Amino acid sequence: MNEIGTFDILGPNMIGPSSSHTAGALRIAFIAGKMVSKPVSVKYVLYGSFARTYHGHGTDRALVAGILGYQTDDERIRDSFEHAKAAGVDFEFIENFTETEVYPNTVDVYVTDENGNEVSLRGESIGGGNAVITKLNGVDVELTGNYNTLVIEQIDKKGVMAFLTTVLSANDINIGTVRLFREGKGKKATTIIEVDSEIPAQVTAALYSMDAVKNVIIVPRIKMD
Repeated sequence: MNEIGTFDILGPNMIGPSSSHTAGALRIAFIAGKMVSKPVSVKYVLYGSFARTYHGHGTDRALVAGILGYQTDDERIRDSFEHAKAAGVDFEFIENFTETEVYPNTVDVYVTDENGNEVSLRGESIGGGNAVITKLNGVDVELTGNYNTLVIEQIDKKGVMAFLTTVLSANDINIGTVRLFREGKGKKATTIIEVDSEIPAQVTAALYSMDAVKNVIIVPRIKMD
């Protein structure tokens, strides 16, 4: 009788003992990986049940697979450690049992790319393979990865939001949702725009034409089928 491992049970769609610990975790890291050019190092800080069971449920392999840009049905997930090493991506896992006032399936991801750029985010795996990013570079946000998404870091000032929506309209992009998260009037803000179609490269260039726009990140939709 052959031995059956965790990822044999999960199968290519990651349906198995705990989608929260696998597909949901992958979604969080996938979003983090898309926010830099080419990841070279990443640190995962795990909380709650993630910290207690990440080895047995394959959360660690799912998190590394997400950084590599794998979708939730990619068979390479089971060997993600080896693929990361081959790609020159260093990774480490830290268990945090001190902070208890967090959602049970929570992970902080700190990723650095080949140019030395750093991104940090906090994600919560909320069940059924779904996840939500609740912090991005220290700012409270809400990002799911269910749609093609623009993440725009800006200075909060009059006219910026109108400019953003005008650029998208001019490129025939239909907006699904818009959320603005800010530290205060005139301070750092993050706008998250979910759209119904692909986001062409010229949109990024157009958005950068406004001085108040400091960074533009395109996060592609995470496929779940």
